[in-house]
Amino acid sequence: MSSEGPVKATPTTHKPDSERSADETLAALRRDFTGHRIWRGVKRDGRLGDWVASLHDPSAGVDPTVIRSSPAELREALVNEAARAEVVRAGTW
Repeated sequence: MSSEGPVKATPTTHKPDSERSADETLAALRRDFTGHRIWRGVKRDGRLGDWVASLHDPSAGVDPTVIRSSPAELREALVNEAARAEVVRAGTW
C-alpha cells in the first residue's frame, strides 16, 4: 500500500475543437469590429445561443444591437452596419 495518499485529478484546459473554433471566431469578430461589444447569448438551458453585437462607437454602425444565428451572418450584418454608418456620416457633412 502506498503512503502517498490519493491522487488528485488535475483540471484540463483542453476544449473540444468546435468550442475552440467558436472562441477563435469570437476573437476574430472582436478584433475586426472594435466599435461593437461582441458576445454570445445564452439559452435557457445554459447552452450558447445567438451571436450578438452591441454598438459602442456610433461611427461603427447605426443599430444599437445586432443579433444573428451564426458568426458569418453577424459578420455580414456588421459590414452592412459600417456601410450604413458611413452613409449617415456623409449625410451630416
